Amino acid sequence: QVQLVESGGGLVQAGGSLRLSCAASGSIISINTMGWYRQAPGKQRELVAAITSGGSTNCADSVKGRFTISRDNAKNTVYLQMISLKPEDTAVYYCNADVVGGSYYRRNYWGQGTQVTVSS
Repeated sequence: QVQLVESGGGLVQAGGSLRLSCAASGSIISINTMGWYRQAPGKQRELVAAITSGGSTNCADSVKGRFTISRDNAKNTVYLQMISLKPEDTAVYYCNADVVGGSYYRRNYWGQGTQVTVSS
């Protein structure tokens, strides 16, 4: 079994910064793409940013230039550095990972979510 544990959310004023972390643990052979999604009240969950094991990244147009995704493969951890936060960034942020686990079984996992609230 694999667990994803997120941290770093909180309340921040508009224009502020936060750094989210997500650490994967358990029976892990390798992790392919890791990513961050978010879901605001009344809206569908959307991709914020993703990063492959080789370091290739992509992100939503709404966060380009403000959010940066990175990962530490040795620690099975993915980060999301967020700057110039806006009230519309308020959401629950979820970590996602495409994991090859024990017995080479590949599965997609989600974290429990961390709240990010940006006040105006």
